[in-house]
Amino acid sequence: MREAIKEAARGWLHLTIGAAISLLCYLMAGVALFTAFLTATVIGAGVLPESVLLLRRTAGWERRRTAAWTGTPVPEAYLLLEGPLPARVRTAVTDPGTRRDLVWAAAQLLYGSALWYLSLIVWAPALLVDGVWTGLAGRRPVALPLIGRLAGLAADWSRALLTPTPSAARDAALAARIEQLTATRAGAVAAHGAELRRIERDLHDGAQARLVALSMRIGLARRAYDSGPAAGRKLLDDAQTQAEEALAELRHVVRGIHPPILTDRGLTGAVRALAASSGLEVVVSVTGLADHTGTGDGHDRDASTEHGHGHDRDASTGHGHGHGGNGSAGHGTAPRAPAPALDDAPRAPAAVEAAAYFVVAEALTNAAKHSGAARASVGLARERTGLRVRVRDEGRGGAEAREGGGSGLTGMRRRVAALDGTVRLTSPEGGPTVIEVELPCVW
Repeated sequence: MREAIKEAARGWLHLTIGAAISLLCYLMAGVALFTAFLTATVIGAGVLPESVLLLRRTAGWERRRTAAWTGTPVPEAYLLLEGPLPARVRTAVTDPGTRRDLVWAAAQLLYGSALWYLSLIVWAPALLVDGVWTGLAGRRPVALPLIGRLAGLAADWSRALLTPTPSAARDAALAARIEQLTATRAGAVAAHGAELRRIERDLHDGAQARLVALSMRIGLARRAYDSGPAAGRKLLDDAQTQAEEALAELRHVVRGIHPPILTDRGLTGAVRALAASSGLEVVVSVTGLADHTGTGDGHDRDASTEHGHGHDRDASTGHGHGHGGNGSAGHGTAPRAPAPALDDAPRAPAAVEAAAYFVVAEALTNAAKHSGAARASVGLARERTGLRVRVRDEGRGGAEAREGGGSGLTGMRRRVAALDGTVRLTSPEGGPTVIEVELPCVW
């Protein structure tokens, strides 16, 4: 009997809130008439989108109540109310979700109040009947559960009225997808502009300045050679040094655009080189990807000196020996997880490999500079729908992507979003920090 009363009280509370929503719908009916009048006069057309947003919030509240009662979420599908006023008014009027919400609000006026009044009528007889039936006959309550059934009936009607049609759901999903692609394109354009500015800055401040100094040095050498050959040769030696430095600077810029090691050794070899030069103890595991690190004689080819732009670091030459020996550079080591040879496995598109490479480079750089970690792991996995990258470090955690703050994580998100990929960052205080990236591609 106690459980029956508790369940009946829960149902009655659900119906009571529904009656309150019915009263709100009654008030919104007046708002709707007032909005229609203002929209017809054109003067108050701006009120219509705001009224529709209020209706959406009310319907969303009912969806959450229904989901809490039934344990099953109620989907919603709305077109975005954005842009100039004429576009917002047109969207508000033509959105199928608005029409469904209006139908629900009209129906809620009726069944929300009616079912609540009916529950009030049932309460007293149900307590009397079940008190006798349970107390004297020792049977299960039969009248009090009716209140819970009334609440379930209200939830079923709300679900039926608020669930969008398949066509409306498709339209809303398409609109959301367009909005996502618009934001992604804006991020890609911003990232591209920043990349061009970085290249221009590197060329202007680095290679161009060195070439200007080289030209001046050669001119001085020509003037000094006739009067003093030794001084002229000294100036020519300096000019040769400056020419080598300018060449190195140009290579630095080129590698920041697309690291040649990706072409030479593939993603797996490039990531192993990054791991070897990271300054951390990094374990690299590869699943389903070609491993071009090893050569036919059983020895790994040398990894060319690589630079990932924006990371303020160079990945020095990583060289290992056959049978999965560790590559090393500076203080970093890159133990290899056992993996079968997959030299004939297909490679991901160049853009996907470049994005994955820079994700790993940025993640390992952040781990070495900011996390205080001594160990990290990198996982590359080929999946049916794309490439998955997972980087984990055992540092202090607390990593955040601050929009507009020049954060490397923000740049990582933009680079991945430009390829329609996703980034998941898990970094609680105290660690560990885990970055999981999924890059869609066709193999």
